[in-house]
Amino acid sequence: MKAYISISHSKRKVLDKELSAIKTTLVKLNIDPFVFVDNYTFGVSEERKMMEQAAADIDRCDILIAETSDKGIGIGIEVGYAKAKMKPIIYLRHINADHSTTASGISDFQIIYEDISDLQRQLAEILTQR
Repeated sequence: MKAYISISHSKRKVLDKELSAIKTTLVKLNIDPFVFVDNYTFGVSEERKMMEQAAADIDRCDILIAETSDKGIGIGIEVGYAKAKMKPIIYLRHINADHSTTASGISDFQIIYEDISDLQRQLAEILTQR
C-alpha cells in the first residue's frame, strides 16, 4: 500500500515534525509514504509538467493524506483529483490552524490534532480500521 502525502510546498520545512510523524506512522503500518514536494523540483514554466506528474503519482497511490495546517491551492487540487479517482482521503490539520472547508468537506476522514503524538495516534487509528 502507498500513501500520497499532500503538503504545502512553501511551508514544508515548518511542518517537518508533522511530516516525519506521518511518515513514521505509515511505515509502522507497512504503508509506503510518498511526499510529492520532496521528490521533485519544477521551474516556473513547468506548471503543466508538475501537475501531470502529481496526477500520475496520485494514480499510483492507494490513499491521499492532506496535511492542511497551511492551506494551499495545490493541496486542494490534489485532494479533488484523488477524490475523482475514488481514492480515500484523510484531511488533517493542527487544532490552531485555519479550517479548510473544501478539503475537509471532500475527505473521508478528518484528523484535528493537538500535538505530534495525537496526530500519530489518530492516524494509526484510522489506518488500522480500513
